[in-house]
Amino acid sequence: MASERYSPADVEHKWQARWDDAKLFEAKSEPDPDAQTYYVLEMFPYPSGRIHMGHVRNYAMGDVIARYKRAKGFEVLHPMGWDAFGMPAENAAMQNKTHPKGWTYDNIASMRSQLKSLGLSLDWSREFATCDPEYYAQQQSLFLDFLDADLVTRKNARVNWDPVDMTVLANEQVIDGKGWRSGAEVEQRDLTQWFFKISDYSEDLLDSLDTLDGWPARVKLMQANWIGRSRGLEMTFELTEPAGDHTGIEIYTTRPDTLAGASFIALAPEHPLAVQLAADSPALAKFSVDVRKSGTSAEELETAEKQGFDTGIHVKHPLYEGETLPVYVANFVLMDYGTGAIFACPAHDQRDLDFARKYGLPVIDTFFAPDNHTPVANAAFVPPKTEMVDWVNQPAGIEKATGEDAVEQTIDWAEKKSLGTAKTQFRLRDWGISRQRYWGCPIPVVHCETCGVVPEKKENLPVELPDDVTFDIPGNPLDRHPTWRNTTCPSCGGAALRETDTMDTFVDSSWYYARFADPTASTPTNVTATNCWLPVDQYIGGIEHAILHLLYSRFFARAMQKTGHLAVAEPFKGLFTQGMVVHETYKAADGSWVVPLDVTTNNVNGKQVANTSFEAIGLDSSSLSNKDKELWVVKTEDHDHDRIRVNVGPIEKMSKSKRNTVDPDEIIATYGADTARWFVLSDSPPDRDVIWTDAGVQGAHRFVQRLWRLVHRVAEGADRPGTDDASLTLRKITHKTLANVDTMIPALRNNAAVAQIYTLVNALEKAVDDNSVSSQALGEGITITLQMIAPMMPHLAEECWVALGHDTMVGDTPWPDFDADLLAEDTVTLPVQINGKKRGDVELPADASKEDAEATVLALDFVQSALSGKPPRKVVVVPGRIVNVVV
Repeated sequence: MASERYSPADVEHKWQARWDDAKLFEAKSEPDPDAQTYYVLEMFPYPSGRIHMGHVRNYAMGDVIARYKRAKGFEVLHPMGWDAFGMPAENAAMQNKTHPKGWTYDNIASMRSQLKSLGLSLDWSREFATCDPEYYAQQQSLFLDFLDADLVTRKNARVNWDPVDMTVLANEQVIDGKGWRSGAEVEQRDLTQWFFKISDYSEDLLDSLDTLDGWPARVKLMQANWIGRSRGLEMTFELTEPAGDHTGIEIYTTRPDTLAGASFIALAPEHPLAVQLAADSPALAKFSVDVRKSGTSAEELETAEKQGFDTGIHVKHPLYEGETLPVYVANFVLMDYGTGAIFACPAHDQRDLDFARKYGLPVIDTFFAPDNHTPVANAAFVPPKTEMVDWVNQPAGIEKATGEDAVEQTIDWAEKKSLGTAKTQFRLRDWGISRQRYWGCPIPVVHCETCGVVPEKKENLPVELPDDVTFDIPGNPLDRHPTWRNTTCPSCGGAALRETDTMDTFVDSSWYYARFADPTASTPTNVTATNCWLPVDQYIGGIEHAILHLLYSRFFARAMQKTGHLAVAEPFKGLFTQGMVVHETYKAADGSWVVPLDVTTNNVNGKQVANTSFEAIGLDSSSLSNKDKELWVVKTEDHDHDRIRVNVGPIEKMSKSKRNTVDPDEIIATYGADTARWFVLSDSPPDRDVIWTDAGVQGAHRFVQRLWRLVHRVAEGADRPGTDDASLTLRKITHKTLANVDTMIPALRNNAAVAQIYTLVNALEKAVDDNSVSSQALGEGITITLQMIAPMMPHLAEECWVALGHDTMVGDTPWPDFDADLLAEDTVTLPVQINGKKRGDVELPADASKEDAEATVLALDFVQSALSGKPPRKVVVVPGRIVNVVV
């Protein structure tokens, strides 16, 4: 038996079926009150049709912690679902002349099968897709509850409108003023939109970040910056002459300390005064339209060439009698921050300086810049917040202060002079959830000519999407459906029209963690179940979701708490953002991308190799430069020739566009799921990228075979008593490894745990050949090894468990306890320094006294030589750390 190879194809499906039959991973909706619970959740996938290696890594990481916690005696919830609504399904419907529903559910079936082939310990009994009517019915119910709780509002908002696709576009979907898909010139429209009032929670969402000890610091910083709390001064600049119904311009500034350096006022094109002036000025109207086409995101406006339009009106300078400031409409001012108007101090703000240089406006210093900096010449100099600077032209009379203190002193001065009021403001804006598309959750309201906007009755939920829609005409199919939109008013019973906007898909993923606690509940949540399971103990997903998804989820938890659906305000106790899976990229001479599996080589470092894989000649791709690999050839159906030269590009995130993906199905079919899992878990620290290489996968597979052979050698070996010393040595290695792994897995340090297991397996292989190690010590070592690898390679562990004679499943076996007495070291090795420089080491009994340690060190040859027969001036013994001899 030991000579036979382990065959994943014969094993993995068998154990997956046994786990399913035993319902091993199904969690209780309401665990026993005294039970320890643990909720592990990976960000659920969009059903694109195929899983990728990033999915394998993400779900393998979650599976390790889920299996480990179950073995530790916890009641574990580890569910799976599908983030199924969204534009990709509508795009596929248009391209393939199919229906988003069929496309989505077909993809779910395919990806479910792929995920099951990985042997994940998921509770599939809780599976749902966000496009299931049962799910979005409860989401609509939540919307109505939020509406009752004044957490929802409907208001006009300026949006990017694609006139061809007839939909609102996010700023990120506007490229060079054109729709990302249609290429049409984007228009700015004022549309009535639905919003969640997330801004009501700005301060709480920000301050509560300090309580999230289990979150990465960089994610908390990203959220803090997005929420963006600032303290400043709100004041009004009086117009020299009224302009229509405007007598002044209200501004908000975080740098009132630079007020003396003001040289102009700038308005956003959407500012009410700018809009009023544009109505009587075709030139200004055209300028405003051109600004909106040139870019809409804050990032684009920051880097774009500064453009302005002189309105011809002025405001009075609040500090200097008789002085005025010109008013411009400018392309770098945003309406959705502050008041949509700023006073500009070019000496101390780069955008203002660029604008002032272009239009010949004054640049006035309000402080002495350092000698090595000339703000009025090349670049604006922002007064540092925490460093002392010398001030000039400071209205508050400040002569020397930090920027932070100067701001506060200026605010106090302005309030005493009745020039303005202190105000704390947040960057976070209300969350616009209206989307003009079909494949999303319908917003459950109707529009009645008599009653206005009326919420749908809960007994009429779900407001279900109609299936009989077509996508042959751009725009939202719900708008042109012959019957779906027509309904009756829930209030008066008269004729009414349904809302045709659907919800932003971020809504779907903002509360799914709570629904998993009881996905069959007749209300959005089963509060008893959520009290048992929430908050999520460990949430795992990509850093790309660090801001919006996590922020919206945190808001939803608060909103659900307010409406009685949840008891917690923070949904995720622990958060881990894993690195990506990356691969080299390959290009043919014609510029086309080449799939990694098609690449072979016939010349490496000048060595001729006939049509073989790179790893087959024993070379690691990471050790070679691109020049060494530039003669790779490819055999593929995508090219006319069997062999063509390909060039090796940089290592990048796996993507379909660059074709540097590796199909998990092919890896599983060739090596087995456990090999794929072991590689992505062992190759790199979990927060860093994994570089996928054939050599690494083959190395993981070789370890699988090693362990298989080792288990059978132990199982088939003759009984032997061994010696106490050799057996004790192996037992110490076994229990030290167990103790280390026991701390590494909960911390998601899987690669470190793998390194520990490698060391133990090496020791076990040597012990098999050493008759002085007892069968009992060997059996204990291999048994604990299998229990430690079971969360990572569960199929192999189960098959080996049977080979050792067990009639149970290792997946249903408690985690072993390490023997603390075996962790104690008999001796310790300490570095020995002479005058602070290391000269050697000394081995001492672990319980050696300082006196014994000193005597042993002073007897060492190199210490004696350094002393030259003289007594030491001092000997410093730091127990367990170091010994320093001062001569």
